[in-house]
Amino acid sequence: MQNAISIQEYINSIISLEDNQWELVLEVLESKVLAKDTHLLKEGEVSDSIAFISSGALIYYKDLENGDQMTTDFAFEGDWVTDNYSRLNNCPSLINIKTIEESQLYILKNKDLTELYKKILPLERLGREVTERFFLKMVEHNIDLQTLSAKDRYLKLLKNHPEIFQRIPQYHIANYLGIAAKSLSRIRGEIFNKD
Repeated sequence: MQNAISIQEYINSIISLEDNQWELVLEVLESKVLAKDTHLLKEGEVSDSIAFISSGALIYYKDLENGDQMTTDFAFEGDWVTDNYSRLNNCPSLINIKTIEESQLYILKNKDLTELYKKILPLERLGREVTERFFLKMVEHNIDLQTLSAKDRYLKLLKNHPEIFQRIPQYHIANYLGIAAKSLSRIRGEIFNKD
């Protein structure tokens, strides 16, 4: 396995594994580099894996009937990516997940993950933590869309991901924040022209 230090550091921050347990994980962990604009998952496919981002950035989005895209989430280094609804229900995905820049991923197939849960009990705790983080992030974003002003949503995103404007196209960010690209430009202008 190529350099899997980043995923090992992440997992070690939640659970401790013995060397022989790590060997079992590394045997089934697939390292993959995806070029920019490559789909990890397409709408209609069944999500059969979960992937850890060692480097790079991905977006979650939905194709709309009018030809537009609705960006629903981002993921960066240290995040896990999957469509849990599709993966856990074994049903076609309603969303797409694609790279927005070249990305290195460590991929665990569902069948391998299920076997690892049986062999390494602490991994179930890791799975629960990852799933809970997905859920909390989704709930927080939904609440923010309903309760925060567009400017406050922008400032919160900028605080949590200061590098986002260097890495993600502005129309995806505006879309994620639930505003028009023109409104995002105006908000950015108001904030940065004060300084």
